[in-house]
Amino acid sequence: MIGLALVFTMSVAARAGEGIESPPSATGEPVTGIKAPLNAPATAVSANTHYGLFDWLDHRSAYGQGPFPEPFLVDDSDGETNEARLDWIHTGGPGTQHTDLIHGEVEKGFGPVTLELETAFETDSLDGQTMSGMDNIDLGARCPFYQYVSRDGMIDSTFGVAFELGIPVHTQTSHNFEVVPKIFNDLKIGENFTIQTVLGYSTLVGDGGDDGGLQSFEYGFVFGYSIEHKVLPIPGVQQLIPVFELNGSTDMNKDNPGHNSLTGDIGFRANLDAIGQVQPRLGVVFIFPIDEGSQEDQNWGVDTSLVFEY
Repeated sequence: MIGLALVFTMSVAARAGEGIESPPSATGEPVTGIKAPLNAPATAVSANTHYGLFDWLDHRSAYGQGPFPEPFLVDDSDGETNEARLDWIHTGGPGTQHTDLIHGEVEKGFGPVTLELETAFETDSLDGQTMSGMDNIDLGARCPFYQYVSRDGMIDSTFGVAFELGIPVHTQTSHNFEVVPKIFNDLKIGENFTIQTVLGYSTLVGDGGDDGGLQSFEYGFVFGYSIEHKVLPIPGVQQLIPVFELNGSTDMNKDNPGHNSLTGDIGFRANLDAIGQVQPRLGVVFIFPIDEGSQEDQNWGVDTSLVFEY
């Protein structure tokens, strides 16, 4: 998978000791060509930047420091401290089908661990018939377990694990529990380019509707490129991040195992000037189907997202 296994090696550089010149001769001139033994004590020792379980985390990593844009359709994987979010997703499907989704989310960080609470209100319309209601209440947690940062900082890769539990509220759109263990990788290449990868295995637990018992492999990729204000001086915008996403799932059982649905979106996330202690982050993407499975549900869509970091 893109970005997931790009970097998983630790490099160890050997430090060679330098010799120390001999004191000057009786004439006051230095004695050249004579060095102290190579095993003389080093005068400087590089600081250890590793911490955590097995020293697998690295203080130099940019994880949780803001370079990774908040995804739109793909699950978030970056570390957060205090964040609230509100999205409106509108999609149009075949014929008269269209869906509106109002999605809210709150995230809170405790050290390397980020906890998440989210839900949504969904309205589906087709041929004059409307179905609406609250979606599952989702509880989530994620934590990095291994980080690699190259000596020059060019490669910065974080691997982590996550878990999501969806609790049904027994409306027209919420029938089954959902259990989703995940792994993720957040990769930064250079100063500007990022790739976020999230892989999960979803299981719907319950007998609600036709989807009860469905298992599916979920995958998502988020590509971002940060443009700083000094490069593109848009008033009120600290950072502009063009974003491209791929979000998909493959059914693993039930009536149609192997059925795949892959959706893409393209747009931007703008990190705006702070208002007091709050920094707003506005984003808009255009959503489009990529394969036939995705075209069954939608032909196009727009996601407008507003994030508040405080």
